[in-house]
Amino acid sequence: MTDPLIDPFRRRISYLRVSVTDRCDMRCLYCMAEDMVFLPRSEVLSLEELERLCKGFIATGVRRLRITGGEPLLRRGIDDFLSALGSWIGRAEGPGLDELTLTTNGSQLALHADALAAAGIKRINVSLDTLDPARFSTITRTGKLQATLDGITAARESGLAVRVNTVAMREVNEDEFDDLIAWCGAIGADLCLIETMPMGEVGENRVDRYLPLSLVRSRLAHRWTLEETRYETGGPARYVHVRETGRRLGFITPMTHGFCESCNRVRMTCTGKLYLCLGHEDYVDLKQVLRSGTDETRLIEAIRAAIGIKPKGHEFDLVSTSGTAGNPARHMSITGG
Repeated sequence: MTDPLIDPFRRRISYLRVSVTDRCDMRCLYCMAEDMVFLPRSEVLSLEELERLCKGFIATGVRRLRITGGEPLLRRGIDDFLSALGSWIGRAEGPGLDELTLTTNGSQLALHADALAAAGIKRINVSLDTLDPARFSTITRTGKLQATLDGITAARESGLAVRVNTVAMREVNEDEFDDLIAWCGAIGADLCLIETMPMGEVGENRVDRYLPLSLVRSRLAHRWTLEETRYETGGPARYVHVRETGRRLGFITPMTHGFCESCNRVRMTCTGKLYLCLGHEDYVDLKQVLRSGTDETRLIEAIRAAIGIKPKGHEFDLVSTSGTAGNPARHMSITGG
């Protein structure tokens, strides 16, 4: 029951990302369509069902859980759900969690920051692609910059470590990376730059917006002293230390430098679909298993069987249209961040 999850390529799966909702109060242009149609609520698992699935993964050796969406803090009852999962952190005997984290757009963070800290969460990721209010409105279509900034302030005051996630987009925000590094240094946050990924139809030409982070890093090195570091959080980011600010700068590069060889994670949607690779459409339906009256042993067997078919890696292709050549037709908000 407690043997670790090992995929066909001898990678140990110790990290589960769980989407609790596909709904979001923003419509970021790289993430979803402006006229997005969300799932019927009847298809979404209850938080009790999601908790049971999470416990099944913990029982098989998953040590890190990240809660995502959509926007997870929009889900009613999310604070109690996080508190229940947080009770698994640091257990001295038997299965347990090393860490519970969360990714958010920050819009509701000011209302929940204290509850996140009380649940045992130590650090969070906040999506923020610009510090300019007008540009923020353009990128998110419906968001308000000040709400996210207030959320980050509340998180820091609650004792949460913050990593700011910024999707790098050519001719959209590429002139702001220096300002973001300086701002993160000033507020005591890390920054992570992310290459855009071809997932779902969003009404934007991703080829026009694609910005390789190898180019960005070389530009940043003219102003900042970027020092190599072995720091890692269990995810795909590769970090450097910025000497001038004393903070870390991460790079997530699914297009220019894949991280599949060390992949340790799978993603579960709010409907119980387990995606074994971000870049593949294949999934295992754990909702069907869960609602068939299966006991915990059978549930764990289903989880192990799913990990046994995890593919070697993704095959993203920015040139091809969504849903072809390895590009998933589903939106990132459905899969979970």
